Amino acid sequence: MRKKRRRKPEVPSQTGNKSGLVLQWVITRLRQDFLLLTLLLMLLPLLMLMPEQWSGLPDLVNWPTIAALTGLMILSSALEGSGSLTHIGQWSLRRLHGERRLAVFLVVFSALLAAALTNDIALFIVVPLTLGLRTIIALPVGRLVVFEALAVNAGSALSPVGNPQNLYLWQASESSFLSFASFMLPLGLLLTGLILLLIPLAFPAKRIEIDNLTMLPALNRSKAYTAAFLYPLFLIFLDQGYGIAALTALLLLYSTCWPSVMRGVDWQLLLTFILMFVVMGMASSLPLMETFVLWIEQLPGGLLTGAALLSQGISNVPATIFLEPLSDDWRLLAWGVNIGGFGLAIASMANLIALRLVRLKGVWWEFHRWSVPLLLVSWVLALGLLQVLPQPL
Repeated sequence: MRKKRRRKPEVPSQTGNKSGLVLQWVITRLRQDFLLLTLLLMLLPLLMLMPEQWSGLPDLVNWPTIAALTGLMILSSALEGSGSLTHIGQWSLRRLHGERRLAVFLVVFSALLAAALTNDIALFIVVPLTLGLRTIIALPVGRLVVFEALAVNAGSALSPVGNPQNLYLWQASESSFLSFASFMLPLGLLLTGLILLLIPLAFPAKRIEIDNLTMLPALNRSKAYTAAFLYPLFLIFLDQGYGIAALTALLLLYSTCWPSVMRGVDWQLLLTFILMFVVMGMASSLPLMETFVLWIEQLPGGLLTGAALLSQGISNVPATIFLEPLSDDWRLLAWGVNIGGFGLAIASMANLIALRLVRLKGVWWEFHRWSVPLLLVSWVLALGLLQVLPQPL
């Protein structure tokens, strides 16, 4: 008898395998990024309600802001990849010998980094450094990270490039860098000062010894010096309205000389911001939004209060993009959304990033224990501060 030949199992085509892997990767990333998934789900009904706006979707995006954010993320990735920030952090930590001093240093360091590099990027530098300390000494790491999250929200208010909402409002208002920064300076100092006043309540003054810090990464001096030189140059180009041209130069430089820097940029975060502009731009054009803005203006503190409250529900960056076309005072809006970064964890992406990085039991309760009172106190003091400050021209 002739034996039946076994049929060879069909091998899926290489193209099919790649498509399946890409689809699986996309689904996994969407599951991990709740905000991006939410924006996509919001976009679908808006497109159905307003099909006439399909062709105008690119016009809803503030491209100079996206260009500015992309350039800052590239330069921040270069600084982080050079190892320079880790060297600076550990050099400072070796000279600290008290838990309260350590907390003060981390708060100030976080605030300054946020003012220069944006709040989200500052956390990706400071939080891993802080988490590494728990293998060396016993520290309330969760509380330290909570205060770092609060600090980057406060410090980022100081600068036009400190957070995405400031970056957008700076570009949309067409103010100069110095003009925007001078108006935000009192608020940023107020918020940072409030956090520093809380430190004695949260951290004892007991002595600690930091002798065996983790081995430092190699310092890439050429990458560090290049980024340090290009950072202020990029800000000057932004201030003069040449952000897209400056970004093009950065893309060419780093793609050619340091491709690893480009791989370190969170391109998914940029996609999220583009979707924010589209979704919030479409939502703000709905007829009922005019009634919503009129209701906001009747609140104590008006737009400042409304922006802070709306941030508690949809986060301060979407709140900024949503309210900017509907309001005529970017200054009140800027103060409101920066104060609104406190309060609930969802109020700022920086809060969510910090809590996601630390992953400790009870850290969410610890965060709200300090953040909610800070929201209320900063709101009251900011309203009082506005009454005594000279009105901007």
